[in-house]
Amino acid sequence: MKIESGITPTIYVISDSIGETGELVARAAASQFNSGRFDIKRIPYVTDREYVDEVISEIKGNSKAIIVATIVIPEIKDYLMQKAAELNIAAIDVMGPVMEALSKIYPAAPKLKPGLVHKLDEEYFKKVEAIEFAVKYDDGKDPRGLPRADIVLIGVSRTSKTPLSMYLAHKRLKVANVPIVPEVSPPQELFQIPSHKIIGLTISPEKLHEIRRERLKSLGLDARANYANFERIVEELECAEKLFKKLKCRVIDVSNKAVEETASGVLQIIKNKRGI
Repeated sequence: MKIESGITPTIYVISDSIGETGELVARAAASQFNSGRFDIKRIPYVTDREYVDEVISEIKGNSKAIIVATIVIPEIKDYLMQKAAELNIAAIDVMGPVMEALSKIYPAAPKLKPGLVHKLDEEYFKKVEAIEFAVKYDDGKDPRGLPRADIVLIGVSRTSKTPLSMYLAHKRLKVANVPIVPEVSPPQELFQIPSHKIIGLTISPEKLHEIRRERLKSLGLDARANYANFERIVEELECAEKLFKKLKCRVIDVSNKAVEETASGVLQIIKNKRGI
């Protein structure tokens, strides 16, 4: 039945998830008609027959309604389409044809789990949030953020605190890092954090000496500067060791480790703490 001119149709978007996909498709299609005038009613989390019956009962009195369905649970989708057909309600299965076509390409069967796109979006935004956190609380910039971190990395300069923070942020962990300098007192917030959330990074003095000398050369600076002085390096590492013991935190030696290897150690510590 065609809708009379000037009458606004109602599009019922029925989904076993939140219905965002169905609404986007419905709006895109309906905008081509009637100057874009239409009503949309989104009905999410339709995952059983009883709920389908309730929805159909509401729709059947509306002669100007159509159904746009994004349901991946086969028995619920089939039941909805059957009920709509019995009442001569126009119903469009948005996901079915695409999934059927993809099933001919992919060797594995579809998961048939509602809301996977939304879950992927959530994971993406968690990653972005963690990366922003790592940037904001890098190198002890703002110690007020330390209590909100999943992990706090501490160590002397050039122990890979920043790249490690960013790597872990891509694993959706909020990481802050704090440099250890003998002349600078650690922030008080550091002592208010549970020790299992703090990880100390240490390194052999010989390796650190080599790294710092190369760093100075790359900047066009004198490699004999105090920053790369071996005695100074030993002093810094001893200061860091004292702080590690005071905080009773776990320590990882990064002397001959790539960032990925160190990150694996951090993740294992977290896993063990959670008893996974």
